[in-house]
Amino acid sequence: MITKWWASEEVWRKIAVWVTAGMLLVLMGLTFDTIPKISVGSERVPAYSIINQRIDYVFDEKRNFQVPVFGGEQPLFGKMLSEEEAEALVTWGKKITQGRNCINCHTLLGNGAYFAPDLTKAWLDPNWVDSDLREGLMINFLMDPPNNSMNSSGRKMPNMDISEEEAKAIIAFLKWMSSIDTNGFPYNFKPVEQEG
Repeated sequence: MITKWWASEEVWRKIAVWVTAGMLLVLMGLTFDTIPKISVGSERVPAYSIINQRIDYVFDEKRNFQVPVFGGEQPLFGKMLSEEEAEALVTWGKKITQGRNCINCHTLLGNGAYFAPDLTKAWLDPNWVDSDLREGLMINFLMDPPNNSMNSSGRKMPNMDISEEEAKAIIAFLKWMSSIDTNGFPYNFKPVEQEG
């Protein structure tokens, strides 16, 4: 029996090789195009020193979702940090969240679980009630979550034995992460109302 050319195993093998090679080139091109756009200090991912500024979210009609906006000094824990100090604090906070496996329960930038609240915009979460007291409320919560829970779902965060300095680093990471333009993720996020 004669096989048609388009049904030949050899033809499909060659097509698979060419398609795979072509997609590899496309993936490489997209990677090189994306890296500058998602690097710290880019248009969508601000420098670490953004934690020295007020961060808010406003609805962008053109993009049809909430986008981060910055303005006015709002130093974290009352101290203006240099870029190096801010980077060190944010990086330490990121390492703590990784080391304590926060994504086993929480979502960070789309990664993790959905058991507990999404932390991508936790700095702006309206549950902190008062933006002037937010830092203290967050420190108290992280150091002793079972006794400082504001969660109405009945789920309780376990005590992770976080020190005050570790809590400050985590909060720096969360504030910085709230400044990242995530193209509207998480969807329908409503930021805390801040005093003008």
